[in-house]
Amino acid sequence: MIAELGLALLWIAAALACLSLVAGIAYVRTGKDDLAALVRPASVAQGVLTAVAFLLLITLFVRSDMSVELVVRNSHSLKPMLFKVAGAWGNHEGSMLLWLTILGLSGALVAIFEKRLRNDTLIATLAAQAALSLGFFAFLLFSSNPFKRLPVAPPDGQGLNPLLQDPGLAFHPPTLYIGYVGISVAFSFAVGALITREIGPAFARAMRPWVLGSWIFLTLGITAGSYWAYYELGWGGWWFWDPVENVSLIPWLAGAALLHSVSVTATRNALRAWTVMLAVIAFSMSMVGTFIVRSGLLTSVHSFAVDPERGTFLLALMFIYIGGALTLFAFRAGAVAEGKKFALLSREGSLVINNLLLTTILALVLLGTLYPIVAEAMGEKISVGPPYYNKVAGPLALILCLVMVTGPLLSWRKDDGKKLWSRLPVAVLAAMIVLFGLVLFGGKVGVLPLLGMTVAGLVGVASLAPLWGRNLRRTPLPTWGMVIAHFGVAVALAGMGAESAFIKERLVAAAPGETVTVADFSVKFAGVKPIVGPNYTAIEGTLIATTPSGASFTLHPAARTFPGLMGGPPTETNEAALLTRPGGQLYAVLGQPVTGADGTADRYQLRLWWKPLVWWIWLGGALIAIGAALSLLGRAQLLEIWRARRARKAQERFA
Repeated sequence: MIAELGLALLWIAAALACLSLVAGIAYVRTGKDDLAALVRPASVAQGVLTAVAFLLLITLFVRSDMSVELVVRNSHSLKPMLFKVAGAWGNHEGSMLLWLTILGLSGALVAIFEKRLRNDTLIATLAAQAALSLGFFAFLLFSSNPFKRLPVAPPDGQGLNPLLQDPGLAFHPPTLYIGYVGISVAFSFAVGALITREIGPAFARAMRPWVLGSWIFLTLGITAGSYWAYYELGWGGWWFWDPVENVSLIPWLAGAALLHSVSVTATRNALRAWTVMLAVIAFSMSMVGTFIVRSGLLTSVHSFAVDPERGTFLLALMFIYIGGALTLFAFRAGAVAEGKKFALLSREGSLVINNLLLTTILALVLLGTLYPIVAEAMGEKISVGPPYYNKVAGPLALILCLVMVTGPLLSWRKDDGKKLWSRLPVAVLAAMIVLFGLVLFGGKVGVLPLLGMTVAGLVGVASLAPLWGRNLRRTPLPTWGMVIAHFGVAVALAGMGAESAFIKERLVAAAPGETVTVADFSVKFAGVKPIVGPNYTAIEGTLIATTPSGASFTLHPAARTFPGLMGGPPTETNEAALLTRPGGQLYAVLGQPVTGADGTADRYQLRLWWKPLVWWIWLGGALIAIGAALSLLGRAQLLEIWRARRARKAQERFA
């Protein structure tokens, strides 16, 4: 009954989304308040029912109910409980239900908490959110039913892809989906404001927390995904320019431009057209990513579906939503004039350049992602890899960092070049020290890593400049957030540059007792032993890494074998062992046994890397997310509300 109840709740939630949409349209056309009164509760109920349906799907996975097709295809009774739960969204149907749940709950939160917008704009926003939900409900119910029963239940399931059996599955997809779907709220705000022509500071202030929130989760999701791929795949890379990685980066770029633009609209009533258009672009890029991953165009661990019919469905939804929003934007062009004027040399001007650079990088990454797909459809196989992205996006990203250095130091509306230059000497000096240090003592360093580390020094020092001369205790949280986020960019950039410039690698066939040297480490291969996991067997190696100071550390890389389930072949994975030190990470992978002249396997392949400052990349991502979170808290004014309540209670106690 659990599956049937879940399916029934989805149909009821779809009906409520339809009610919200119809009542919202009727209210906007007629202005009757009784119609508006239907929209808020219908939006809340829709979100709650969808969330309950998702919990029921998780219950089916936890109970290993093999009468449900989705559980059979993606779970097994012997799987650890964490992977049973995470397996609920580690597939196409479950992840789409998670998507719909976040979409519904976002609409419910807007209906409950949003008080700053005019009522007609809020109702139009909720109706737009309901329209999005309705399309995805149709997609789920007609082509991707997660609760489908099998005529005959098999004795057990086929298990989950071993590469996905990692704690990363519990964190990476949900955070990424919250980011993707959170951007849908910004899209709905933009559509609602276009319908009622309320495009100004109030609309921007209502949209800003949602943009910030979704961008925080996108940042966390991408950072977590990068680290997961780094240690799980055994290749030692932190970004592969894989098409699916790219389609997560593209909405992040659009979101970064949008959150800067919406702040200007909220505080200065400028960049209104930029804000509306970026909201449309950001959600459009989320839709494009969803289409690419689920249309069957790609085959990878990321691609959930290889079904052209589903791809056609998503393509139709994409054209309806994006085409409708762009058409509405064209009709309302007069209502989205740019607002207050400003000089090019001003904070607003720097943010316009920031937006232009971000959207240009976005377009180049999108082109590099789509071009091989289109070429293959026309019968030509083309691969676009890191050399393309490094050449076209790398220099623009460095220029973007230079704009990020100057932007926060400029005044609103108009500034003076001499005053700006007077604020930069310390940062420029830091960059020059890094540059000359690398040239004189760094050995042979590539141009891009060299420039990257130099710009990182410049950004790292300049990002602290907004705090100079301030009372740090009274500095607003959004300012702290900006400083920490920009400093995080510098940290990540330094990590990328150092890892690219100074990486050391050894690939050897080593016998037990043999010692291998990589960078400053002496690594002794002590031997291997068989181990048994909850649903796999493995050969685990023991490595003893010794530093120049004599400190020793033990690492255990492993090669796991997952048995083939339901007649499938066994699957092998490599579990890398990492040793994190202040200056970087030692990365060790145990490979296949090597047969000697006498036919016995007396040696094993060992891959060893020393990756200088590589962990700074993910530290930088975390700092960016923390900075954005502080900005969100500051905008929400929660601290001020808490202080006011504490002061009021203190007065009441003394009264």
